[in-house]
Amino acid sequence: MPANDEYTLEILKDAGLVTADQVADASNRCGGTSVVDFLVREKTVSAEDVARTLALQNGMSFVDLSQVTQPPELLAQLPSETARRYKTIPVSEHDGSLVLAISDPLDFEAFDSLGFLLNRPVEFVCAVPSQITEKLERLYPQELDGLGSGFALDAGDETEDDAPIIQLVSSLLFEAQNNRASDIHIEPLEKSLRVRFRIDGNLQEVQSPPKKLQGAIISRLKIMTGSMSIAEKRVPQDGRIQVKIGDKTVDLRVSTVPTVHGESVVMRILDKSSLMLGLPELGFLSDDQAMFERLVKLPDGIILVTGPTGSGKTTTLYACLNYMNRPDRKIITVEEPVEYQMTGINQVQVNSEVGMTFPAALRSMLRQAPNIIMVGEIRDKETAQIAINASLTGHLVLSTLHTNDAPSAVARLVDIGVQPFLVSSALRAVMAQRLVRKLCPHCKKPCELTDYEIRSLNLDAGQLSKATPMTSVGCQKCRGQGFRGRMGIFEIFVVDDEIRQMINRSATTLQIRHRTRELGMRTLREDGIRKVLAGLTTAEEVISSTMGDTH
Repeated sequence: MPANDEYTLEILKDAGLVTADQVADASNRCGGTSVVDFLVREKTVSAEDVARTLALQNGMSFVDLSQVTQPPELLAQLPSETARRYKTIPVSEHDGSLVLAISDPLDFEAFDSLGFLLNRPVEFVCAVPSQITEKLERLYPQELDGLGSGFALDAGDETEDDAPIIQLVSSLLFEAQNNRASDIHIEPLEKSLRVRFRIDGNLQEVQSPPKKLQGAIISRLKIMTGSMSIAEKRVPQDGRIQVKIGDKTVDLRVSTVPTVHGESVVMRILDKSSLMLGLPELGFLSDDQAMFERLVKLPDGIILVTGPTGSGKTTTLYACLNYMNRPDRKIITVEEPVEYQMTGINQVQVNSEVGMTFPAALRSMLRQAPNIIMVGEIRDKETAQIAINASLTGHLVLSTLHTNDAPSAVARLVDIGVQPFLVSSALRAVMAQRLVRKLCPHCKKPCELTDYEIRSLNLDAGQLSKATPMTSVGCQKCRGQGFRGRMGIFEIFVVDDEIRQMINRSATTLQIRHRTRELGMRTLREDGIRKVLAGLTTAEEVISSTMGDTH
């Protein structure tokens, strides 16, 4: 029965279902239990009349659950743990909303939480409590655990009072993983708490929990890291969480920053399944894949991956390491931080506070006699020189560099302080990359390119005659976005003897780029055009991600 007995009794008296004398008599005889429950047990009033009256008073509809049949696809909309916790049963779907039966129209916690937990619009109707209990026992047996099935959180001890927040945070993480989010942003605003997922590079707002739960949610996340202080809210903090969703283990990198309205939290989701991507899944077409596979089989030299932050450089490097990871090869990485832990690879984390810098780690790594070295990023002259020396003494070195295109990596290394003759001797190849969203394979449809797109991509009639361009539509599988997943577009610059001589002569980036184009290097935009014409992405995606590439 509803928790607020006094309110319910007043409603029943106003409706003429019970009298004041009956209420007084029941109060004396109920032995401290619910007076409303006692009146129902004594058959002074029926449970259905109580539910109908409460529904009417609160502007809700009444539903007789004994007359409702829930198909499996409807039950699947409400996880069993959530159903049991909030004592609610799905009744139907109406205009995109899930209609839930609840016995207490004053259960504001359920009203606030269920829509957020389910990440969709929810409507409520009132039902008899015993009917909800019976349906829960029959339709959601205790051994089932819909939302929480296989969802284990490696956290500390919890009390019963923590359960709602634990469930809410678990649901948030589950939703993010289920929607392929790469980041979760929890942002305190003046009067609300905003939650956004970054999906395929774009932030999308999701239904957010009430502002009053802000502190509890952030504290729960800090506790889960095992290293962040819940008492400290004035300085930024960092931590890691490991969660298990089904049979998949996911690492979360957590960062908090104090803002005017509370602590802002960003969680980076590090899904190890991305490590297992093959080169085609990264976006390589067959010819580029063959070239890149040949390059990473070289016995020595430096191979660089370049691009701005968020262009997928780390994912590409890890996919390369996974491709090269064999029992007969020793691979060591030095990273800041180690984002993914890979079996069979020795990974070293930079820790400047104890003197474990990139150069210090690299020097110690060389004494370990590795075949392949991966340096998270070449940032300074010392790191660059050690990496080049390693490549010249029989090691294959993989690393990243921040440049806009591939040939610019030469000038960047020289600017850092590396002599041109060392660059020409060590550098084997540079690959620049960007990420573009892939069209959803379930709903994309053929389209005609606009005049603006044809001009921007400099397409000719011959290319268009063989093309099958597609456009985004939007469906349930892609959350109406029209895109599902991302892939790379690439520019592969191979250093051959002629280019090596140009580097030794201190040729400009423009001269090197012009010559590599004559030798057949495909630019970022040209690789993107191939993927537009093949119907893998849209012209708009390629144009926006290659605005600086007009060659």
